[in-house]
Amino acid sequence: MAHQPADYVVWLANDTDAPQNGEDKINPFNNTTIRRDFIRKVFFVLTFQLMITLGVICLFIFCIPLKTWVLLNPWFTYALFPILFALIIILSCCENVRHKVPANFFFLFIFTLVEGLLLGAVTVFYQAEEVMWAIGGTALVTWGLTLFALQTKIDFTSFSAILWAVFLMLLLYGTLYFFMPSYWLRLIYASLGTLLFSVYLVFDIQFMLKRSHQYDWNPEEYVFAALNVYLDIVNIFVFILELISQDQ
Repeated sequence: MAHQPADYVVWLANDTDAPQNGEDKINPFNNTTIRRDFIRKVFFVLTFQLMITLGVICLFIFCIPLKTWVLLNPWFTYALFPILFALIIILSCCENVRHKVPANFFFLFIFTLVEGLLLGAVTVFYQAEEVMWAIGGTALVTWGLTLFALQTKIDFTSFSAILWAVFLMLLLYGTLYFFMPSYWLRLIYASLGTLLFSVYLVFDIQFMLKRSHQYDWNPEEYVFAALNVYLDIVNIFVFILELISQDQ
């Protein structure tokens, strides 16, 4: 009997190296138009926040009856803190709020107004000249660091772990200064705070401008991105104000 040739069946399996679980989706930020539109929205919202904050601060430091009322009613300043923290939690944790128009703009406006009231209540304890110098210094630092973030080849977004460690150290140092206040401790604390949040400002700007993000960055996150940059600028202002204060 003649030997019959064996039959072979070739099975073409799926490529095991193919992207799965949606990994083949294109990052929307690779689209130049989407990225530019996102950045434009962020800076528009940020400008709106800073204008409101500046107006409220000027109202507190130049309106003598309001300034006197805040000095006589310290509860007003402390009452703003829980409201501010609640708004930060809502804008940070509730995606439906910060993505949906007009809810995101409404909550952002309320947050900016409360933050402006808090800063205004804080500035009444300083001289008007010191506050104006701090505003000018913050503006110069913000513009300078923004240009630096756009031009530098150093990737500050890779320093997130170090920044968090330094931030925790700043909190511990602030606690030490709270229980043992002195002029030199305040000077060191304000200097470290100004430096830290200056680096945070560069970090947030670079992360916002990055073409390929490590995390899934939604183009509708412009409110959250503006909030991060805004808080960096606010903290820079507070620490510069503390730094140039003449009270010892």
